[in-house]
Amino acid sequence: MCSATTTTRSSSNSSRSNAAQATALFVFGDSLVDNGNNNFLNSIAKANYYPYGVDSGRGPTGKFSNGNTFVDYLGAWLGLAAPPPFADPTTTGARIIGGVNFASAAAGILDETGQHYGQRYTLSQQVINFETTLSQLRTMMSGPSLSRYLSRSIAVLVFGSNDYINNYLLPGLYPTSFNYNPTQFANLLLNRYARQLVALYSVGLRKFVVAGIGPLGCIPNQLATGQAPPGRCVDYVNQMLGPFNQGLLSLVNMMNNGTHPGSMFVYGNSYAAIGDILNNPERYGFRVIDRGCCGIGRNQGQITCMPWLPPCSNRNEYVFWDAFHPTQAVDAILAHRAYAGPPSDCYPINVQQLALINL
Repeated sequence: MCSATTTTRSSSNSSRSNAAQATALFVFGDSLVDNGNNNFLNSIAKANYYPYGVDSGRGPTGKFSNGNTFVDYLGAWLGLAAPPPFADPTTTGARIIGGVNFASAAAGILDETGQHYGQRYTLSQQVINFETTLSQLRTMMSGPSLSRYLSRSIAVLVFGSNDYINNYLLPGLYPTSFNYNPTQFANLLLNRYARQLVALYSVGLRKFVVAGIGPLGCIPNQLATGQAPPGRCVDYVNQMLGPFNQGLLSLVNMMNNGTHPGSMFVYGNSYAAIGDILNNPERYGFRVIDRGCCGIGRNQGQITCMPWLPPCSNRNEYVFWDAFHPTQAVDAILAHRAYAGPPSDCYPINVQQLALINL
């Protein structure tokens, strides 16, 4: 998310206010922030088995992490409990007041992205699911109260990674790389993304945190392709993300230019923040940056964590938990940066400032 070179892991665990700084946290995204929705779907993209959740105290819950995710930590900084997964049948009534998590592993901005994994809630479906939650909220609050509640809620959106690693970079399964060059593909994604952001604004959400894509060429899944020399990332993959991240920043500027009154959109520079950790691992207490803590094959990145194989024991020294996802130690750093990072990396304001704004 937001890069702050003075932020270390210890500050991510410092004391924080327990008073809620927002009325609710609504989470949209992919496996980086899925907290169990795919447990309820007919999908092979699931994390409901050991060693996922090995450090959570609750065991495997469906989070693609050894413990907490980015939004768990961000919610804690905001004084909010982690919102329950939309697909859980018990996510009704009072349970939805603090927000709902709609994120789904393998989901993309494009509806077809990740379809080889089976069922998932795509971006467009997650917006529809939010409208279902909104219908429930309307039965619990008056119109003016609901408007105030929504205007003081924060929506976090984490999308785009799957549109590359589970679409554009799989030409044998998806034709997009034949039909679009990287700039054209980025524009396709951004046009679809903008449409859904406007839809969420139109039903009452006003505060948005939109994360850019991290350096996918550095994740174990991509290193396992053997396309990078030792100690290097897959440069062409990282370079193709530039048009998307730059375009997302421009989209945030456009949404903030007065055409959507009473709202604020924030861009989280995931690429810079994770790049800083990968370039300066010792500063943050990390030693292993090029392979997963659990997984099989080259860089522990060819097959994800298997239930019969224990993970590494020194998990806090690893940047990557599995082939695709960071460890909770990294997510804690990213969440603190999103919450308190400088304007140069959390644009135009950070999440703490976003929470304090009266729109």
